[in-house]
Amino acid sequence: MPTDMLAPRMRGVRPSPTAEISDKARALAAAGHAVINLGEGELDFDTPVHVKEAGIEAIRRGETKYTAVAGTAALKAAIRAKLHTENGLLYEDAEIIAGAGAKQLIFNALLATVAAGDEVIVAAPYWVSYPDMVALAEGTVRVVPCREADGWTLRPDALEAAITPRTRWVVLNSPNNPTGAVMSRSDLQALADVLLRHPRVLVLADDIYEHTRHGPAFVTIAEVEPRLKSRTLTVNGVSKTYSMTGWRIGYAAGPAWLIAAMQTLQSQSTSNPSSISQAAAIAALEGGTAFMSEWLALLAERRDLLLAAIDRTPGLACSVPDGAFYAFVNCQGVIGRRTPAGETIRSDLDFAAYLLEEAHVAVIHGAAFGASPYVRIAYAVDLAILREACARIERACAKLMAAGTA
Repeated sequence: MPTDMLAPRMRGVRPSPTAEISDKARALAAAGHAVINLGEGELDFDTPVHVKEAGIEAIRRGETKYTAVAGTAALKAAIRAKLHTENGLLYEDAEIIAGAGAKQLIFNALLATVAAGDEVIVAAPYWVSYPDMVALAEGTVRVVPCREADGWTLRPDALEAAITPRTRWVVLNSPNNPTGAVMSRSDLQALADVLLRHPRVLVLADDIYEHTRHGPAFVTIAEVEPRLKSRTLTVNGVSKTYSMTGWRIGYAAGPAWLIAAMQTLQSQSTSNPSSISQAAAIAALEGGTAFMSEWLALLAERRDLLLAAIDRTPGLACSVPDGAFYAFVNCQGVIGRRTPAGETIRSDLDFAAYLLEEAHVAVIHGAAFGASPYVRIAYAVDLAILREACARIERACAKLMAAGTA
């Protein structure tokens, strides 16, 4: 189909870089190469048994029909209890919605509130989908760069400087994808103090990595500053905590007027999330997270193995991530070097392409997250596989030559 048949809104929208790199990795694997994909953002652990059984039992009970668009009453009750028990937040049913993943709910919120000319503040590095979702809503992204030296944390003075009369949303993501940075209570309070001075600005808290942390306590901004709760959308889901990416269940809680608008959009697009997945999500939320101590211990071991390999590799460096399951690796030291084929590494995209072609290891270039020169490496894979990937990366980097070297 000719591109002039597409709507103008598609001109500024890219395919998801994480999905794109996964497709390239699968194509190489299909061609017979032993590719290790460290680009995908999902745990390799199996969904807990009691959660799977709840889904199976839902099928056996015949719970395979439409449900309420925003989710069943039982799922809303489980979400409400989770938010109250773990986050100290109280919501009514009309303030809660479940959807086909946190991504859908974020998109629906933006689509319901952002008009042409409206601005959405996003701190970089950011999750790759935020800018494109804003673009699809015909808004403008206002990117605020954060520094590794500041722990990748959005500073209050930078937030204040970015807010304009057109600002509609500020997006906060902690623990952060791609850096793993976890915002402290004092970090969030400092941002809240700024936002209290701007009563027309909405706040989107993307808390999807809430339970994948190595030490620091988790807090969400509506918990830290209750005066912001009436204009904050708190988004979460079961994908990361319970290793349920394929089940496609996310949830959000916020002001009733916003939830109602999101429900209207959902009713005209996907309708209700999977009835079977909703039953499994109830079991997940009601079953607690005690099982995660074993998972987090394994993730910490994998993280430490990866960081040690990065430390051994000339040209690469990485600060210790406190959350999620990514290392955001500074690759400045390899920029300007030449590959065995004589090509110069001019960017983090070139470096990611080199690792895929030379080492058959897939990573995501930092520019996709709004920060260069970095690459994101996901370490949520089996330890033996990760060890092999690290060895390949070390060998590939050892082959790079300084410019001018014969």
